[in-house]
Amino acid sequence: MAKRLLPDDALRALARWWSENAARLPDKTPGAHTVRYTPSRWAQITPWPAALASSSGDGDAAVSRAQVTSIVTDAVRREAFTEALVATYVWGKGKAGSPGGSGPATLRSILTVDDLEAALADAITALSEHSAAAAYATLRGRVPGLGPSFFTKFLYFTGKTVPPANGPGPLVLDRLLARRMRSLASQVGRETGHDPDGSIAAWVWRDRDWSPHRYQVYLSFLHAAAHQAASHDGWPSDASPDLLEYALFNAAW
Repeated sequence: MAKRLLPDDALRALARWWSENAARLPDKTPGAHTVRYTPSRWAQITPWPAALASSSGDGDAAVSRAQVTSIVTDAVRREAFTEALVATYVWGKGKAGSPGGSGPATLRSILTVDDLEAALADAITALSEHSAAAAYATLRGRVPGLGPSFFTKFLYFTGKTVPPANGPGPLVLDRLLARRMRSLASQVGRETGHDPDGSIAAWVWRDRDWSPHRYQVYLSFLHAAAHQAASHDGWPSDASPDLLEYALFNAAW
C-alpha cells in the first residue's frame, strides 16, 4: 500500500466526489463539514463549551469542523482540556446514537474518570514534544470508554493548535475509515498474492483498538495519498490531508 497508494478507481471516485462538493468547501479543507446535534440531550454534560448551542434550549443545532477547531483552540490555550474533549465528542457523535442516550451517557462516564484531565494534558504534551503516534499511544487504553474512534478526533482538532514535533499531523481514524483502509489493503493483497483472501487486511485494519504503529501507518498513508491525489486531475493541488480523510469517509467506489 505504501508503494501503490490509491488505485485508479479510488482516484476517479475522489474526482467525482470533489466535483460534487467543491462549491461547499471553497477553502479546500473540510472546515465547512457540519454535524447536527440535539443540545438538550447533553444537558447533564459539564463543562459545556460556551460556543456550542445552549443545552437548555429546544430543537437541533449544528456545528462545523471549523467551529470545533475554534472551540478547541480556545480551550487548549486555557488548558481546559476536558472542555475541548466535550466539543470534539459532541461533534463526533452528532445525532447518531444519542436518541437512546448512548452518546451523552458514555461521555458522562468518561468525564468521571479521575485522571482524565491529566491524560488529555499528557497526550497534548506527547504531541507537541514527539508525534501524533506518541500522543495516540498516551491515550490508548488509558481512559475507560474513550476509544480511538473518539480520542483521534480530540487529537485531530488539538493538532490544529498544537502541531506535532515530528511526523504528520493527527487525523481522525474510526471504524468506517478503518474499513476503507481494509478494502484498499485487501485489493492490494489480492493483486500481489500476499493476502489472497483478505484475512491479513481484516486483522490489521480491524474495527477498533488499532495499535500506535497502525495509526502511524494510517497517517503516513493518508499524507502520501493526499500528495498523490493532488497530482491527478479532478483533485485540488493544494488540498489539505484532512480533506482526503473526509472524502474517503464519504466517497463511494
